[in-house]
Amino acid sequence: MSPLIVDIIYLVAASFFIFGLKNLSHPRTAVRGNLLGAIGMMIAILVTLLDKQIISYELIIVGFIVGGAIGAVLAIRIQMTAMPQLVALYNGFGGLASVLVAGAAYLEAVSNSQSAGLTLNLSSQYTTATAASCLIGAVTFWGSLVAFGKLQGIISESPFLYKGEQVVKVLLAIAVLILGYFIMINPETTYLYWMLALVSSVLGILLVIPIGGADMPVVIALLNSYSGLAAAATGFILNNTVLVISGTLVGASGIILTNIMCKGMNRSLSNVLFGGFGAEVQSIDKSDDVYQGRVKSTTPEELAMLLESARRVAIIPGYGMAVAQAQHTVRDLMNLLESRNVDVVFAIHPVAGRMPGHMNVLLAEADIPYDKLKEMDEINPRFNQIDVSIVIGANDVVNPIARTDPKSPIAGMPILDVDRSKTVVVIKRSLSPGFAGIPNPLFAADNNLMLFGDGKKMVEEIVKAVKET
Repeated sequence: MSPLIVDIIYLVAASFFIFGLKNLSHPRTAVRGNLLGAIGMMIAILVTLLDKQIISYELIIVGFIVGGAIGAVLAIRIQMTAMPQLVALYNGFGGLASVLVAGAAYLEAVSNSQSAGLTLNLSSQYTTATAASCLIGAVTFWGSLVAFGKLQGIISESPFLYKGEQVVKVLLAIAVLILGYFIMINPETTYLYWMLALVSSVLGILLVIPIGGADMPVVIALLNSYSGLAAAATGFILNNTVLVISGTLVGASGIILTNIMCKGMNRSLSNVLFGGFGAEVQSIDKSDDVYQGRVKSTTPEELAMLLESARRVAIIPGYGMAVAQAQHTVRDLMNLLESRNVDVVFAIHPVAGRMPGHMNVLLAEADIPYDKLKEMDEINPRFNQIDVSIVIGANDVVNPIARTDPKSPIAGMPILDVDRSKTVVVIKRSLSPGFAGIPNPLFAADNNLMLFGDGKKMVEEIVKAVKET
C-alpha cells in the first residue's frame, strides 16, 4: 500500500474523529458521535495492520478477542454510578500503553543500531517524543489509579497532605526533566527511560493523592487530556499520522473540558492541582451549630399535598440520585405531575455527580426529554418563580454558603439558587456533608423541608401519595 493512499485513509479516519467529537457536544447526537469515532478508529486500525510490518497477527487477534471481551463485559455490567471510575481506568491504561509502546519502539531502535554496528542517530524530535510519552504516560497511569481508588472508596476521598509536599513535587518535576534531557543527549543509555518511568510514576501518585473528592471531575477531565497527549507523542515516535491527530484531539478536548469544569467550580487549574480542596473538613460541632433545632422534616404525604397546589416544579439531581438509581422513578414523577398541568424542569449543575455530564446521561437513560434539562445559567434566574424545588441527593452544588462565606472551601463556586424557590424539599439519607465536607445551611432554611431516606424509595412513595390526593 503506497504511503499516499495510507495518508489519505488516515485523513478520512481523522475526519470521523472530528465529526464524532462535534456530535458528542450534544446529548441528542452523542450516540452518533460515539459511532463515528468508533468507525474512524476501526479504519485507522485496519489500515495500520495492512500497511505496517506485523510480527504476529495471531497475537493481535488474541489481544483483540481478550480486550474486546473485557470491554464488552464492562460496558454491559458497569453501573452508571461507577462510570467515573471506569473512565479513570480507561485514561490510565491509555497512558500505560503509551509508555510501553514508546519504550518498545525506543529499545528496538537502539538494539537494531547496536546489532548492525552503526552509530545510533536518533533525531531530536524522536528522543523528545520518547521522553514526553514516558513522562506523560506514567503520570497518567498512576494518577488515574489514584483517582480510581478515591472514587471507588479504596483510598480515602479526603486530601492526603503532608509537610513539604509542594517541595517534593517540584524536586520530582526537576528530576524528570533532567532524566528526559539525558535521554535526548545520550539515547544509548536505555536504562534512563525506565528510571524516567519510575520517577514519573511517583510524581503521578503525588500529584493526585492530595486532591479531594470534590475535585475528582476536574482531575478525570485533565487525566483524559494527558492520555491524549501521551498518545500524540507516541505517534511521533512511530511516525503514525492518525495517532498524532487522534491524540491531539483528545488532549485538546480534555483541556477544554477541564477549563469548563474549573469555571463551573470557580477555581483555577493550579488551585485544583495544588490547593488540596476539601482538606479543612468542618467538625461535627460546627454542623450542629448550623442544624440544631432548625431542620424540619416532612413526609411523602405532606409533600404530595404541597405538589397539589404547585404550578412550577424544579427537580435538582445529584450523586445521591445516581447511587439510588432513582432516575426512572423521577421520570414517573415528572410524567404524573405533567399530567396534572404542572410545569416540570430539571436543573443541572455542571459538576453535579462525579464526572462531567453525569446527570445528563442518567436522565437521558430514563428517556427524559432533553428540553427539560436546564443548565445553571438558564434556570437560576427562574428559581424565584418555582413553587417547589425537589433536591435529590445533591449537596455542595446547592449550598448557599458558597455565596456568603469567603472562607468556605467552596467560596465563589457558582451554585444552583434553589434556596430562592418558594419551597425546597431535600431528599437525602442524612445531614452528612458532601464532598467539600461542610454543612449546608439550606437544610435549616425557613423554606426548606427534609425528606430523609433512600432517593428511589422516597420518590416512589411521593408518586404513590400524589396519585392518592
